[in-house]
Amino acid sequence: MQAEGTGERLTELMRAALDGDAAAYARLLKEVTPIIRRLAKSRSTGSADAEDMVQDVLLSLHAVRRTYDPARPLMPWLMVIARHRVADFQRRQVRQKRNEVAVDVLPETSSEDRTNISNSAPGDPEELLRAIAGLPPGQRQAVELLKLREMSLKEASAASGMSVAALKVAMHRAMKFLRTVLSH
Repeated sequence: MQAEGTGERLTELMRAALDGDAAAYARLLKEVTPIIRRLAKSRSTGSADAEDMVQDVLLSLHAVRRTYDPARPLMPWLMVIARHRVADFQRRQVRQKRNEVAVDVLPETSSEDRTNISNSAPGDPEELLRAIAGLPPGQRQAVELLKLREMSLKEASAASGMSVAALKVAMHRAMKFLRTVLSH
């Protein structure tokens, strides 16, 4: 572990840091980082994980530094924080890996050689324009502003005088009508 002198020096640096000495705080962080790194490397599966753990511990140390009791030694307090943060990190990793699925070959979206563009868009642009022209005025205006001119809801609302909610409803109804008409 740490030599007695090192622990005492770190305790003094922490006390000075709590009294507002920024240079002492910087030295403290510099000196505890290798100690935390050794702990993290002993508990991690890779160097990237270890560095993430080190950063997590240092952030926690910074966040809770005011809870340190200057009358007590620093290292036991710091090691408790480090062990808890490392354990939290490991639990997060396990949860993430539990939800991941490893695959050798990524699935294709279509097994056919040609794409399915004809199924996702109308084949005749003129037919689409006729269908849009057949919409009620409010719905037609919503389609023209939001889809054809690609305006945001806020911009379309200002241009049309319709509320954002009314534009959403009109657009929803227009799309439902257009899907029905164009799916024949």
